[in-house]
Amino acid sequence: MARSLQNRKAGTAMILAGIAFAMIGASFASVPLYRIFCEATGYGGTTQRTEAAPRNEATALITVRFDASTATDLDWEFRPLQAEVKLHPGEERTISYRAVNRSKEPLTGTATFNVTPFKAGIYFDKIQCFCFSEQHLEPGQSADLSVQFFVDPDILTDHDTRDVDTITLSYTMFRAKNQPVATSSAGTAPNPVN
Repeated sequence: MARSLQNRKAGTAMILAGIAFAMIGASFASVPLYRIFCEATGYGGTTQRTEAAPRNEATALITVRFDASTATDLDWEFRPLQAEVKLHPGEERTISYRAVNRSKEPLTGTATFNVTPFKAGIYFDKIQCFCFSEQHLEPGQSADLSVQFFVDPDILTDHDTRDVDTITLSYTMFRAKNQPVATSSAGTAPNPVN
């Protein structure tokens, strides 16, 4: 009887350990799977990436606003150089954000982005974007970082997005993961754009 109880306890412990390992594995797989889902569906304001804008331009105008923020552990100034643009769906546009390293140390940043309203994300196509690579700035250095994009004309025929006349493209600049957090945040005067 004692051996049977001991075997059941061991079996239960193995099952619980297996469940725990499966949950840990699922937690590591959830981020890449969620990213793939968002890229495929445009869910959560995830934009699309393409090589070129379609040739046909619609007559309607859409306002695209630009927003920027910086993580607290990155001593950079980061802002769009223009607040908004008006464009026809299908029309390519290039705009820039300015990044200034205000710290006394070289820093590398990386940007994440989203589009609101979320339902417009699948129709916001980026041809070229600084968010696809890390940005390195020396102390006081600044750089203009560009993004080339268009709004897919299909936004006008989709029942869920026909009412969208304003889209906001937001970026958040973070310290690149391979850098230690700065111990000092005293800044220096930025240089002119390099």
